[in-house]
Amino acid sequence: MRTQNTLFQKVLTLGLCAAVTSIGFFATGAASVHAASSTVSVQATATSKAQKAINLGKRYLGVPYKFGASTSTTRNFDCSSFTKYVFKSVGVTLPRTSVAQSKVGKAVSRSNLRAGDLVFFSSGSRANGRNVTHVAIYVGNGKILHTYGSPGVTYSNLNAGNWDRTYLKARRVL
Repeated sequence: MRTQNTLFQKVLTLGLCAAVTSIGFFATGAASVHAASSTVSVQATATSKAQKAINLGKRYLGVPYKFGASTSTTRNFDCSSFTKYVFKSVGVTLPRTSVAQSKVGKAVSRSNLRAGDLVFFSSGSRANGRNVTHVAIYVGNGKILHTYGSPGVTYSNLNAGNWDRTYLKARRVL
């Protein structure tokens, strides 16, 4: 029994060190392991919140678009009422408009997008190539979840057509 416990402790210790090292940290003591696990924990929480928000948003696929939609209904959405509603479910309070939403959180480059990031565009009749007129949620693999026009809540390809041409910036709020 003592041999099994000692073997288990060695496997557990090696497994922890391997896990910590495989994610880019080298454990030199308790402080390093704590710092590594804190960083991983924060990223895991953000990823979990992002997935929860995206999963909620997916439940509304096909819900009609209505410019200026009320934030107190889920019968229809405009782009910013949709993101405001979805992010509220994970404890993030966003401002009402896409312009205001484009100023919260932390700037993130297009090449470093993660699921749950807000992406902003200058598209539609109010677009001039500089001002924010639309917001969407980046879901990964070059796809965005958002609402506009006749499709209502839908997925689109960020890297093609109108969305590629009118992309302005992204913000990380998780």
